Amino acid sequence: MGKLALNGGRAIRAKSRAKDWASWPVSDAADAKLLAEITKSNRWSYDGPHEWDFAEKFAAYQGAKFGLCCSNGTVGIQLALEALEIGAYDEVIVPGMTWQATAAACVDVNAIPILADVEPDTWNLDLDHVESLITKKTRAIIVVHLYGCVTDITKLVSLCKKHKIHLIEDCAHQHGTFWKGKGVGSFGDVASFSFQESKTMSSGEGGFNMCKTKDLFYKLYSLRNCGRPYEACPVVFGLKNPVDVSMAFQSGNYRVTEWQAAILLGALRRLDKQVKGRDKNAIYLNSQLAEIPGVLPMRRRKQVTQQSYFNFSFRINPKELKVTNAQFCAALNAELRLTNVFQAPYEPLNMCGLYKPRTKVRHKLDAAYWKAINPKRHKIPVCVEAYTKSGITTHHQLLMNSKKTMDEVAAAVKKVVDNIGELRDATAPKTKKYTALSD
Repeated sequence: MGKLALNGGRAIRAKSRAKDWASWPVSDAADAKLLAEITKSNRWSYDGPHEWDFAEKFAAYQGAKFGLCCSNGTVGIQLALEALEIGAYDEVIVPGMTWQATAAACVDVNAIPILADVEPDTWNLDLDHVESLITKKTRAIIVVHLYGCVTDITKLVSLCKKHKIHLIEDCAHQHGTFWKGKGVGSFGDVASFSFQESKTMSSGEGGFNMCKTKDLFYKLYSLRNCGRPYEACPVVFGLKNPVDVSMAFQSGNYRVTEWQAAILLGALRRLDKQVKGRDKNAIYLNSQLAEIPGVLPMRRRKQVTQQSYFNFSFRINPKELKVTNAQFCAALNAELRLTNVFQAPYEPLNMCGLYKPRTKVRHKLDAAYWKAINPKRHKIPVCVEAYTKSGITTHHQLLMNSKKTMDEVAAAVKKVVDNIGELRDATAPKTKKYTALSD
């Protein structure tokens, strides 16, 4: 019998605490009461009062001028692209490490996603690599503030202005994050948020767009509401209903319901306290991890005044420890009596099982486009290294637990490192073999 729980040793987390773990999503009696009131009201959807109440409050919280709900975060990115008139054959730079929807939305408007590599210590866009990818065809950059880190927004905004290209913020992971006191989502031309069940604000499914100008707001409204002009809607954000019917577009139904809005109002009421609690725990846990040889916390930029977390992440040094993240996660989960809670980060999009743009006939515009959207043509070595060797993540539920749990996590990481030779001998790498990719 070894010392590690993976090998039969005594786990760090006591058996009596195995089920003592924060749940997600959360709700309260006020949410249930409002849902019942909406059900009885027979006002269930289509520009309802609760939807717009939430839209104005959430946009104000993040510091954005305008905002509106949509059906999900993926649609939010697509609507952003369409509102900015980005379409066939236009190039859009996206990070190589992100949920596949960021790039898929580009393909769905017949644009060409260009995969950029990421910084090794934030997994956010490597802006030097981004600039090297800009061409005459580049129309926009989609930045993803991933997991619990933020891109250098000040530098990125300057980069977009320099090259006269649009900036779209994918803030699916960042409800309640502030850069120099201002919310993410308020810096780009358009931003997209997700309210899918796992996110730090959830209505089961749902999304949100923020934007800077009233014209973009009118376009986004029409695009998410079957092409109807904004004149069909009550006055919000102090905007009067326009009479310019040119702000109406061919589109579909990407609205939300009043029930979703009700849940989001409750989530927004709890958000700030939850974000501050997670951030406090993350700062403390990172301080503990920083003391452990071979373990590397993610970098927190000094301009971040409040950090939200979709996932808490850190890295191991595989050359020093001589194990992979897959081996390390297996041991860590065992020490904490968890099942697959600590995992590798997202698959790089050039080897992602869910990102398959060349499986839809509607994407086959011509041979040149078909070749251009092949994700395997892109080289993103930092993304690949993080996924296959060094990166470790876990859902934000971890950070909703007590300080005692943070101490247990740190103790478990240290125990694995202290017994790394035992882990090395007892396990084999479980990551997929990565080979050179070609068109």
